[in-house]
Amino acid sequence: MSTAFGKQLERIETPIPGLVVFELPVHGDSRGWFKENWQREKMLALGLEDFGPVQNNISFNDAVGTTRGIHAEPWDKWVSVATGRIFGAWVDLREGPTFGTVFTTEIDASRAIYVPRGVGNSYQTLEADTAYTYLVNDHWSPDASYSFLNLGDETAAVAWPIPLADVEISEKDKAHPRLADVTPIPPKRILVLGASGQLGLALRARFGDAAHIEYATRDDIDVTASDLSSARRWRDYGLIVNAAAYTAVDLAETPEGREQAWAANATAVAALARVADDHGITLVHVSSDYVFDGTVDGAYDENAPLRPLGVYGQTKAAGDLAASTASRHYVVRTSWVIGEGGNFVRTMHSLAERGIDPRVVGDQFGRLTFTSDIADAIAHLYESDAAYGVYNVTGSGDARSWAEIAREVFRLGGHDPERVTAVRTEDYFASATGPVAPRPRNSRLDLTKIIASGFSPAPVDDSLRAYVAGLKG
Repeated sequence: MSTAFGKQLERIETPIPGLVVFELPVHGDSRGWFKENWQREKMLALGLEDFGPVQNNISFNDAVGTTRGIHAEPWDKWVSVATGRIFGAWVDLREGPTFGTVFTTEIDASRAIYVPRGVGNSYQTLEADTAYTYLVNDHWSPDASYSFLNLGDETAAVAWPIPLADVEISEKDKAHPRLADVTPIPPKRILVLGASGQLGLALRARFGDAAHIEYATRDDIDVTASDLSSARRWRDYGLIVNAAAYTAVDLAETPEGREQAWAANATAVAALARVADDHGITLVHVSSDYVFDGTVDGAYDENAPLRPLGVYGQTKAAGDLAASTASRHYVVRTSWVIGEGGNFVRTMHSLAERGIDPRVVGDQFGRLTFTSDIADAIAHLYESDAAYGVYNVTGSGDARSWAEIAREVFRLGGHDPERVTAVRTEDYFASATGPVAPRPRNSRLDLTKIIASGFSPAPVDDSLRAYVAGLKG
């Protein structure tokens, strides 16, 4: 009996990122032994991600020296031994700076190892009647993308205890390529929805056009369709960014607009949350200051009660709640968004250039948020593994009214800011012929939480200056 009794549950890092060895407590006596081979709560407490296993496989090996691998699959594994003992070898076959890194160790019943997707897995049995067992978080598929490495690759140079010339290896394993010819496993896919909108364009600029990143519009994927669960091989995705929304605030007050707003801002988000939760995907959902009524003094933090005034705000609040049902979610709440295409700053700059003196609302206060800042914040939250939840993201600095911002746009463009007249919200919309949605008078969002995560929102004044300079150019 080679299994060690009395170990404490312990996590041991390896040179391969995400590949983690666990020492397992095994309790035994003359009758045999018992162990908790996989205990979700305890593993999560030690920092292992909740990888969601869906299948358990066992490979029984009769003879000493049975050698299998090196295989890198597009799913995660929890590898352990029920009986016997193995020499395990793992090689990082993922794209990136650690490609080709090797780790080896022995595994018996008192040890297990978590193997992330893309890390090549192989073993050689050191005892007869070895039962090698592994949990995986996806079902085998012919469409999955695999990579393989030859067991005898000279670059990896695995120090097999029993020379490969003395063991039986399958013809398939013998034919695997050397490291120089291996096709690296790409990162999990990223799907950006709403790719043609202001934020979608900023996300494209931030994430780039790598092969594993997909930008989609409503024409590309209907998230409310009944076949959404099979619309993609979702297990290949690590992140969905929902930058799509119905944003016609006033039209949302009409019967047709109300239906469209609920479909895009709530029903679609619920469908995405189900897909994300079923497949271990991180969901980023972009929300709005309109989920609040704007009546409080000071800034709204992430835990402020939802109290939307109009249909648009109601649908965005419902979307926030739907997104939060996904285990891995970030709700990014923002305000007064400025990016490419039509927006308030661009309109004010155009009016100034054309000699038009506007009347602008002067009793609603908030901060502008430039889409590049939102895109950077989303990337930060995902890449830094920040705690899941709701985060406010706007530009930093003092809150201002729309009229004050308009005057600043005029000034930055070389025009007289006094040409802008501040008016009350009621007076501004007094002549409107269609429906007018209620607006929150206070849209200040507290930035303490996003700053504590390590992200520094750009000062609004600096961003506005650069934006107007770009319009002038």
